[in-house]
Amino acid sequence: MKKIALLAGLASLAVVASVSSAAIVITEVMSSSGTGGTPDWFELTNTGAASENVAGFRFDDGSFGVPDTVIVDLLGVSAIAPGESVVFFESAAPLIEAPQFRTFWNLPNTVQIGSYSGSGVGLSSGGDAVVIFTGSNVEVTRVTFGAATPGSSFVRTGAGTVLSTLASVGVDGAYSVNAAFASNPTPVTNIASPGAIPEPTVLGLIAAGSLAALRRRRA
Repeated sequence: MKKIALLAGLASLAVVASVSSAAIVITEVMSSSGTGGTPDWFELTNTGAASENVAGFRFDDGSFGVPDTVIVDLLGVSAIAPGESVVFFESAAPLIEAPQFRTFWNLPNTVQIGSYSGSGVGLSSGGDAVVIFTGSNVEVTRVTFGAATPGSSFVRTGAGTVLSTLASVGVDGAYSVNAAFASNPTPVTNIASPGAIPEPTVLGLIAAGSLAALRRRRA
């Protein structure tokens, strides 16, 4: 699952890793799993060569400046290892629903699952954004996306922050599942690659773009 030649790819990204806040990027978003599917979720990937502390990181679904009053904490994940991808899903009861989420997507225990919840926060199937901030409200990474195709995630394929590419079975680790989440008895087909690591070439494009964006914001 998207792990071919990962070490070589990470080595090529060492210079990017020296700028900490450029290392964590959003690599996948599911804003419409469909009736019977899982809650909304997004994936963060560490494109750097060192572990990144994400304790205290926060999430907003629409702001591109100083976060507004509707901003929530990311819970359940304190650090992301080099090249690791982790998933955060919307849940007010993660202790109960995280195992169900893992079962739905057939995720191994090695994939970290975190959560977020709060009034006024949720990914719109008609188009929205994911913006990640540190605990001190410094922006870390952002993406926007348009109207969703139910059951298909948006995947990041390069340096751009507008997600328009849908996950496709067999491409960059994406796969299909047909299952029902929680108590919903109706199975639904979803296509995505939660927790899978982007190919090294994709990591390089993403990391380079994130570093360039960071430099522009600091200029």
